[in-house]
Amino acid sequence: MPLSRSRWSDRPLTRATRLLGGLVVFGLALALLVRADLGLDPWTVFSAGVARHVDLSLGAVTVLSSVVVLLLWVPLRQRPGLGTVANALVVGPVLDLGVALLPAPQHLLVRALFLALALVLVAVGTGLYVGVGWGPGPRDGLMTGLVELGLPLFLARTLIEGTVLVVGWLLGGTVGVATVVFALAVGPLVGRALPRLTLPPTPPAGPAPRPDPDL
Repeated sequence: MPLSRSRWSDRPLTRATRLLGGLVVFGLALALLVRADLGLDPWTVFSAGVARHVDLSLGAVTVLSSVVVLLLWVPLRQRPGLGTVANALVVGPVLDLGVALLPAPQHLLVRALFLALALVLVAVGTGLYVGVGWGPGPRDGLMTGLVELGLPLFLARTLIEGTVLVVGWLLGGTVGVATVVFALAVGPLVGRALPRLTLPPTPPAGPAPRPDPDL
């Protein structure tokens, strides 16, 4: 969906800050999933599976897969926004940085806490970067493109995420209890976070009040 002129001119610095912050939070959430070692979300399962067979980091594969997904937008006639491009380029490097800096806990309770925190941060990060109105992420745009072709939303999401999950698992990506928890919990969490974190447009200034003739 093309960006309206008002979205560009309405508090661009605030929107850019929220966009970048949301993407960083999202990338750190994926890194927490990796460090929890209880299973990954479907797209990171795919990236991890590919990374096992090529000389690239998990983040680099995430960036490349985002670019490939963007190419699939062309036949679906989807138009990326600034947020779409930023998502493709920022999340992967942040994921690599988070994996490098975060510890790999051994205790199951700590790993479960990592998983819980990752789910919350995915919701917050999604709410921030989608809420600025500068375009969806590459994978979300692919889903909406299929919906515009007539597929029901749940079917489009199931086909896309189910396919990348199976392919990633066959390639050696990590599937576990966190994969199931992510699939069940992330939708409701994002549904709660997005309305609260969406940045509304600035209301237009009203006309100046007329002077009271009796004064």
